[in-house]
Amino acid sequence: MDFELKSLSPEQAASMAADALLVLVPDNLSATPLAGALATLTSEAASKGDLEAGLGKTLSCYRVPGIKARRVVLVRAGDGSGSAVRKAVAAGLASLKQPNIKKLGLVLSLLDHNSGAVRAAVQACADASYTYTTTKPSAKARALQAVVVAVADAPAVQAAFEAGKAMVTGVEFAKEWANRPANHATPSMLAEAARKLGRKPGIKTEVLGPKEVAALGMGAFMSVARGSVEPLRFIVMHYTGAAKSSAPVVLVGKGITFDTGGISIKPAAEMDEMKFDMGGAASVLGTFAALAELQPAINVVGLIPSCENMPDGQAVKPGDVVTSMSGQTIEILNTDAEGRLILCDALTYAARFKPRSVVDIATLTGACVIALGAVRSGLFSAHDDIATALQQAGESAMDPCWRMPLDDEYAEGLKSNFADMGNVAGRAGGSITAAKFLQKFTADLPWAHLDIAGTAWKSGAAKGSTGRPVPLLLQYLLDEAARPAAVPSTEPKKASKRARKA
Repeated sequence: MDFELKSLSPEQAASMAADALLVLVPDNLSATPLAGALATLTSEAASKGDLEAGLGKTLSCYRVPGIKARRVVLVRAGDGSGSAVRKAVAAGLASLKQPNIKKLGLVLSLLDHNSGAVRAAVQACADASYTYTTTKPSAKARALQAVVVAVADAPAVQAAFEAGKAMVTGVEFAKEWANRPANHATPSMLAEAARKLGRKPGIKTEVLGPKEVAALGMGAFMSVARGSVEPLRFIVMHYTGAAKSSAPVVLVGKGITFDTGGISIKPAAEMDEMKFDMGGAASVLGTFAALAELQPAINVVGLIPSCENMPDGQAVKPGDVVTSMSGQTIEILNTDAEGRLILCDALTYAARFKPRSVVDIATLTGACVIALGAVRSGLFSAHDDIATALQQAGESAMDPCWRMPLDDEYAEGLKSNFADMGNVAGRAGGSITAAKFLQKFTADLPWAHLDIAGTAWKSGAAKGSTGRPVPLLLQYLLDEAARPAAVPSTEPKKASKRARKA
């Protein structure tokens, strides 16, 4: 979808050549000086009560004299904040679903200057019109092709507009790959998508296969892949937007392209949704797609361990002990706790980049869904500065997370009689004990973990990927780019002797 930003008054917007105008009307409309046909329509509809008060209330009009567009939809935008605008645009576009609406004029000129509102409006337009078609030929492709965003002062919100467009690119890339069925999104296919991103400016991609992963000693990762005929892939991506001496942010995305649970097999009901278990990987790919658009001054490394978790004769069994890249041994008590097994080796690998921060993103635990539902992702970190930065980025991007505890006592259940640790504890505090497991592989890393099991996709009639937490991650990176450059080099350091022998 094409977005264009223009400085247009309501009077000028009335002359816009578009199939429809969507006009956002704030609560404080009376404080705004108005002139022209569109302004008259808006003020009269509001004053006469035809446009009801209340966020998201709409009034549809057809062939209004003095307005060039055939259709005009007025929608209440509350206080004009980002969250209000997102709801208002969604409500307005719900009444503009016709296939002949190909070009939309989105009129924000009545709102106060608000960068968050512009970005929210762009994202809401894309979200409301998104359609998945890759494996569904009967699906009608997105009708809306172009959106002209009319504001009072375009230069003042240009940066927010560009960020909004990049977020749309990233979110839709993530949605595409998470929505694909597992036979259309194998680890090899995911790696090919990463390779294609590697052709974009500033991005380089390297893909490691089973032999290279074995040479690294990634025994935990390899154990999960054993039951599948699909070969594992370890995707390493670099975005270079700053000096090579500037330490990178490392994003680690869980890439389980399908999760049966392995020998600890899942119930059949809704197992199809386990194609979304690579939502963390999809969010890393989407974030890199957005970085290619925006080109911020920061270095970023993306690590995606990707495989299937299947239950064949070679699959890892409950009670098996494997050796991770760190040299620590793990008793696999439940093969359905596989995400942490592939992530732990990727986290050990991340240390070689001497990162300014490491954030892993994973659809890790059903326990996080119970704790936080589908509203906020779970955030775990022992580093207050990273946790605060991620929380602030989530609020700014309207992709919120919530910090959870990491008390040492939660790790007690991970003790094993036969290995350095088990891969699961009891049911209580399951999302926390999973994070405590990952923490054992972060040593002195400035690390945070995002559990997106509740936010990465929707079930039911609206089943599909949300593309979260691409907005949060991109905003975090933009905020980091605005901070002073960090420490030494992006050059990998050699793995420890212990890790090489593992």
